[in-house]
Amino acid sequence: MSVIMEIVQGLGSIIISLISVYMWVIIISALLSFVNPDPYNPVVQFLHRITQPAYNFVRGFIKTNFNGLDLAPLIIIVALQIITVILSAVLGSLY
Repeated sequence: MSVIMEIVQGLGSIIISLISVYMWVIIISALLSFVNPDPYNPVVQFLHRITQPAYNFVRGFIKTNFNGLDLAPLIIIVALQIITVILSAVLGSLY
């Protein structure tokens, strides 16, 4: 039974790491939106393709544009932080 717990905890740690990487991608994308980068840059296109589905999902439920400031990245980061805390608590209780 302990081998299964180790596998579940390892997979949970990988998921938490992926969530952390995605949060950094959202932060970088949000910061780039302030400087108006070249839309033909491959890095900018990659960040746009990765983050826009999440932004559109949040915008479907909540109005996120307030006085020209888009709060969708902030809402997504808070939600991902909540998921990380819950997942960490569940994984910690498996010991």
